[in-house]
Amino acid sequence: MMDYCLQIEKQAIVHFSDSIQPDKFPSSRHEFFLRGPAGKLECVSDVPEPEEERQATIVICHPHPLHGGTMHNKVVTIIERSMRELGLRTIRFNFRGAGESEGEHDEGYGETDDLFAVTEWVRNTRPNDELWLAGFSFGSFIVMRAAQNLKLGQLIAIAPPVDRFEFDQLQPPACPWLIVQGDEDDVVSLENVTNWVETVEPRPDYVVMEQAGHFFHRRLMDLRGLLKNGVRPSLPEKTTP
Repeated sequence: MMDYCLQIEKQAIVHFSDSIQPDKFPSSRHEFFLRGPAGKLECVSDVPEPEEERQATIVICHPHPLHGGTMHNKVVTIIERSMRELGLRTIRFNFRGAGESEGEHDEGYGETDDLFAVTEWVRNTRPNDELWLAGFSFGSFIVMRAAQNLKLGQLIAIAPPVDRFEFDQLQPPACPWLIVQGDEDDVVSLENVTNWVETVEPRPDYVVMEQAGHFFHRRLMDLRGLLKNGVRPSLPEKTTP
């Protein structure tokens, strides 16, 4: 069976690579650039089916760019698909130095500023939408850092690398938050994530997925269902009856 992620990436994308800083959120799937603090940020946005639309937009952050992480990572695309199927607008982007984004890696500090540039654009183009954040691995650290200064409707952190970055220095987000960790992850320690979760208040919804490694190989469709069920209580009402 063809991996659903390959199907997604093979879908036609309307390219307008010369477009920088669109003044409206695109009404269909698009690639474009936003102005970031270190130069252009490569982005892809998409929209839900009209009958599923809700007043919320989610920004999704990818894993570590120095280890091959980009916005086309399969876990990132499964987050995007699951949230769009629930009725959210979605945007994922490449951190500085990844893909066609300009700049150089900055150990999470500059990447947080990249995320702020994207969320500011979302606020300007969708001012009445709830803002949601999601991140995988390194991306989960970035969304946790950014959440200290943003009003959010929901936060999702998948395989947060608590033993590699200073999660213990961060305050829990002031919104519902979901953490998903695989029990066979050989990159991020299940024990360390569990120990960290037990120290934070308010506690997140914490789900350990059995027989799942760091990249959720052969478990992506299960992750899709878990994410949809996990955030369903936070969903705003549909915009159309």
